[in-house]
Amino acid sequence: MAPSRAQEAEPAATCPVPALEPVRIVARMPHDPRAFTQGLIFHEGALLETTGQYGESELRRIDLRTGRVLARRALHQSQFGEGLGRIGDELVVLTWTNGYAPRFNADTFRPLGGFRYAGEGWGLTTDGKRWIRSDGSDSLIFHDPTTFAETGRVRVTLAGTPLPQLNELEWVDGQVFANVWHSDVIVAIDPRTGCVARRFDLTPLAREVAAPDPEAVLNGIAWDEKGRRLFVTGKDWPRLFEIALPERN
Repeated sequence: MAPSRAQEAEPAATCPVPALEPVRIVARMPHDPRAFTQGLIFHEGALLETTGQYGESELRRIDLRTGRVLARRALHQSQFGEGLGRIGDELVVLTWTNGYAPRFNADTFRPLGGFRYAGEGWGLTTDGKRWIRSDGSDSLIFHDPTTFAETGRVRVTLAGTPLPQLNELEWVDGQVFANVWHSDVIVAIDPRTGCVARRFDLTPLAREVAAPDPEAVLNGIAWDEKGRRLFVTGKDWPRLFEIALPERN
């Protein structure tokens, strides 16, 4: 059966090659080195984080300054936790291969049911009007905010070449920031065209952490919109970083 028009990926746009920009480390904070970080958001002065691994996946509230876990809710042992997003007082947590996204109250972590979706779940964010999901491919997938029905897709390209392995996502000033799995680069994506508009080099952060496990990669982007602060970390990283991006002319 052919996909509906709403589910068809938009054709890849032609876009220029963005320069690889350095970032500045503003602050370093502790982070649980056993947290296999999958999703990360800033909410009410704290970080909300999802962790992966079967039998160990959790939703957590984290003290930003100390890294201490203030609250936690375990996912079902059959679920591998992935991306995390919030609209209003509702959190949605993706799972890797279950095709199911549990929902929770953002303040109490009380379960609110869940959504079903097709394919894998990797990263999740929102522009406030729709959910935006990654599934490890080169597409951003858009979902209805109340039903999670798929409403469209856009292919992500870097200078016209498809960019797969899109992982954790964060909405920042009209762009989708994304980790690229096994990469020390964060990309900023235009959600209308799929073009990578900017690229940020976080190699110095990865070198500083020097994680021995090859799967302990850069993953986790949280944006404090009111405070204009950007936080990043990685899977099993002992540090969380606040970083500043170069200003655009």
